[in-house]
Amino acid sequence: MNATVKVTEQDSILLPVKAGMALDKKRYLWAISPALPVIGMGILAGYQFAPRPLKKAFALGGPLLLHVIIPTIDAFIGKDQNNPSAEDVKLLEQDPYYARLVKTFIPLQYAANVYACYLVGRKETSLLDKILLGVSMGAINGIAINTAHELSHKSDRLDHILSHLALVPTGYNHFRIEHPYGHHKRAATPEDPASSRMGETFYEFLPRTVIGSFKSAIEIESNRLKRKGKTFWSKDNELLQGWGMSATFHASMIKMFGAGITPYLLTQSLYGISLFEIINYIEHYGLLRQKDENGKYERTMPEHSWNNNNIVTNLFLYQLQRHSDHHAYPTRPFQALRHFDEAPELPSGYASMLLPAMIPPLWFKMMDKRVFKHYGGDLNKANIHPKRRAKIFKKFGVIDKLLNS
Repeated sequence: MNATVKVTEQDSILLPVKAGMALDKKRYLWAISPALPVIGMGILAGYQFAPRPLKKAFALGGPLLLHVIIPTIDAFIGKDQNNPSAEDVKLLEQDPYYARLVKTFIPLQYAANVYACYLVGRKETSLLDKILLGVSMGAINGIAINTAHELSHKSDRLDHILSHLALVPTGYNHFRIEHPYGHHKRAATPEDPASSRMGETFYEFLPRTVIGSFKSAIEIESNRLKRKGKTFWSKDNELLQGWGMSATFHASMIKMFGAGITPYLLTQSLYGISLFEIINYIEHYGLLRQKDENGKYERTMPEHSWNNNNIVTNLFLYQLQRHSDHHAYPTRPFQALRHFDEAPELPSGYASMLLPAMIPPLWFKMMDKRVFKHYGGDLNKANIHPKRRAKIFKKFGVIDKLLNS
């Protein structure tokens, strides 16, 4: 006779967790990302207590970590070969451990920000040091936008509030609205301000994406409120709520530590936003969703995002580099994202691509040939910057159907 095994409610909760522990070898390594603000506090402590000759080195700890240390380790450790099966995805999605990790980032982020404001508010902190510390904390707060990104795709209102909290130091709160409801609808199309075009420099992309995304967020939220019979200036306007949270934080820091911290606050915000937008620039460069006979864009597929499987950068960015699966399933949590062979591959991880993206000739040399290869030599299928279209077609020696139609 077969024995009957009774599964209790507690067992039903623990089963996916235990399964997740078995199938995710990086389970505890994901703690690297919420530990980033702790690393930031270590940099700040180093600046505070180091001998004067070493203070500048610690003040620049954030960029050194981001542009030198992480890319070096990333290149040494290499790529992640793990790709969860459909069954694994279901189990990983049910495990609450990962959501708790994401949320842990936020209180640590605020602790680091308050500590930084205290340091730059001291009389002995020079203007140059305030700016350098602003760059270092901008690196932390820029990566915090990725925490906000993970939370922005959830359906729970508390997750949306936490997403705004992660965006407060940079003041980039409109991202909570525009990204899930704007970018995901228009990604890899010329209409999307957050999708870069082949031949477009980062310095051309930056104002286009910042201004375009801001306008898009206002339009999206205005339309949402209008459907509910409310005006833009309603207390239910999520944009106003987010901007109010940001204004309260910055005003509180100035009141506590003095107006002298203003250069620091501006620097960390500008650097954090720029860092985030460089990643945006990388993610869909030159890629284009094709239209059907009715003029409607095809569904977003793996081939419409640049991917990379370098382990270290993925650990810091909640696997954002598996961007194709994210666009195919926007609500899928980071731990369950998969790799697709048909997705175009970056030459290296995001961290290693940040500096090339800031140097247009180097970026074009690295990436334009990859766009060309991805489309099998047919650049008519690529998303090309209008100003450079003729030059790019001439460079690759292909026929521009737009000009010959």
